[in-house]
Amino acid sequence: MTYVRIAVLNAAHEDANTTRNFRRELDASLAEFDVTEGELPRHFEFDALVVTGSRSSVYWDEEWIDATKEWVSEALSRYLPALGICWGHQLLADVLGGTVEDMGSYEVGYSEIEHYGDSRLFEGISQSFTAFTSHADEVSALPPGATPLAENHYSNHGFRKDRVFGVQFHPEYDQQTARELVHRKDLDEDRRDAVLAEITDENYAAACEAKLVFENFLEYVHELTAEADETPSVVDDGDGSEPAGLSD
Repeated sequence: MTYVRIAVLNAAHEDANTTRNFRRELDASLAEFDVTEGELPRHFEFDALVVTGSRSSVYWDEEWIDATKEWVSEALSRYLPALGICWGHQLLADVLGGTVEDMGSYEVGYSEIEHYGDSRLFEGISQSFTAFTSHADEVSALPPGATPLAENHYSNHGFRKDRVFGVQFHPEYDQQTARELVHRKDLDEDRRDAVLAEITDENYAAACEAKLVFENFLEYVHELTAEADETPSVVDDGDGSEPAGLSD
């Protein structure tokens, strides 16, 4: 099997859990970049990109966030498939013209989410599924032309636009990551104890179904790369149209 090449833009502020989790879940050749330290790829020679979660907000005025948005915008203009997780979901939405805002509450713990049934990213996942969540910002308005894929009473939890997918929940989380995150958060004692009590083998096993989004995304990327390999190269005529043979 040929491994696809994935640029992982790690925005987790040196959280070792993030590196471990994405290396476990993405069965691909990964090149990881700590974007919070200003690390970005110097080229776009990848088959896809993945953007992780972060404790930052995409609307903060920080140099590394602006630089990440600029690189991602250029990558998307080159039709690079993309998957964003939590903050990555929000960043992709922002770059594509959506709106990200503080939602006035904090969703944390194992949540029930609904997806809309006919979505490539959610193939094999029950329409109502469990996933770990941690966010106070939301994609309050999807990018123009984007299709909503999943939601719960807190917010949108998934969208697609062309080759770009985003999910608000954390399919990559294991129990260690979840516990450490909860202990870091500024929660009152009762809520912290309640969320920690949810982090059980049973709930984690239920949430593992959501990990299929990684497999589904990689299958999609494999299909695109195979199609591109079979298609003769074309000369860019400058009209901004998508190269022939690369439609979804």
